[in-house]
Amino acid sequence: MSIADVKLAFEQKTAKSIEALKAELQKIRTGRAHPGILDQVHVDYYGSMVPISQVANVTLLDARTISVQPWEKGFAGKIERAIRESHLGLNPSSQGDLLRVPMPALTEERRKELTKVVRGAGEDAKIAVRNVRREANEQAKKLLKDKTISEDEERRSLDEVQKATDRTIAEIDRLVQGKEAEILAI
Repeated sequence: MSIADVKLAFEQKTAKSIEALKAELQKIRTGRAHPGILDQVHVDYYGSMVPISQVANVTLLDARTISVQPWEKGFAGKIERAIRESHLGLNPSSQGDLLRVPMPALTEERRKELTKVVRGAGEDAKIAVRNVRREANEQAKKLLKDKTISEDEERRSLDEVQKATDRTIAEIDRLVQGKEAEILAI
């Protein structure tokens, strides 16, 4: 293993942390409709639990309404029940085999709760990045101990990892602030 391998592993792991944060933030519902909100809702499909997107077409009708069109006749009832029983606070209405899922407007109290959830997700991502930094630093110190690299290379590596960590944390802060602004916008 070399310093280049340590840096590459660090960059890959921090990129995964950023992607995980983006996915987590996308699940948090704002006042606008987004088909990805229903990704976490699973429905019983012949004995196995599958995401709604695997048994129905999930699209947007307008900015505040999601449309769910089951692929099989008579399956709308199960999907409607699954959406109601999920903890998303959504109330679908059935129109034959088409389900309309209107997004309720967020109250001020709920908006504040959601900003706390967003900040928590951001803090979790920062913790993950700091853990990756610690691992990279430990690997660099181990390389120095094994006399694979010089002290200057180790110091340079620690500085570069710290700068990359700072950039990643700034990116996390930017994502969190953007999501908070989206939630608080009326």
